[in-house]
Amino acid sequence: MQSIEKLFNIMTKLRDPVSGCEWDRVQTFDSIKGHTLEECYEVLHAIEQRDFVELKNELGDLLFQIIFYAEMAKEQQYFTFDDICDGLAQKLTRRHPHIFAEQPTAKVQSANAQWEVLKQQERIAKQQFSILDDIPLALPALMRAEKMQKRCASVGFDWQSLPPVIDKIKEELVEVQVELSQQPMQLDRVEEEIGDLLFSVVNLTRHMGFKAELTLHKASQKFEQRFRQIEDYFAQQHRPLNEVSLDEMEQAWQDIKSNESQNNLV
Repeated sequence: MQSIEKLFNIMTKLRDPVSGCEWDRVQTFDSIKGHTLEECYEVLHAIEQRDFVELKNELGDLLFQIIFYAEMAKEQQYFTFDDICDGLAQKLTRRHPHIFAEQPTAKVQSANAQWEVLKQQERIAKQQFSILDDIPLALPALMRAEKMQKRCASVGFDWQSLPPVIDKIKEELVEVQVELSQQPMQLDRVEEEIGDLLFSVVNLTRHMGFKAELTLHKASQKFEQRFRQIEDYFAQQHRPLNEVSLDEMEQAWQDIKSNESQNNLV
């Protein structure tokens, strides 16, 4: 606790209206929320890189965000850091009766089911009458779609096997193609159908046990690595890409993919 107290002493000095830091003392809940999101992504990046020294630093930066919010909340008499900790402890105990009850059970499946029941009871207590009420609008779109699907699945609104999930993707793709063929094309309808297609693909990743946001992130990384190789390939020929034909770039792309496949077999 001494380390936490030290952090709060520092935060209090930074927020001092007279002698504090010019930047820190004028911040609000709204002004730092973007920094909070950025710190979350930097934590994820450190994990992906398996850079645990950097992970320690990034977790510190993320903790600073929590300290910052808690200090501002205390100033406005909303809540304190102790309130945050007490609330979290109560929630974890309440949602893990299989651990903290007098006769705990080790069945993970039943524990997960109980978790959803308890969360639903909490929503009712908060007068959240839809299971979707407390899903933040600020979540990245893929994460929010996945969370909505998971929440609906918890009450049985979900397919129990992969074939209908795949069929839905095919159905949505056909609907995109139909809208693209309309004359005149209605862009709002095209956008809507592409959105439905994306939503159905998120559903497939969820059924496979993947995180849609991370899955797309990995695909983006793979694309970046391959495209950088294309740049390097033509740079060695002293040819800028705007002077290279699409067919040539496509052939280079296919060569890169082929080399990757051969290396994976080695």
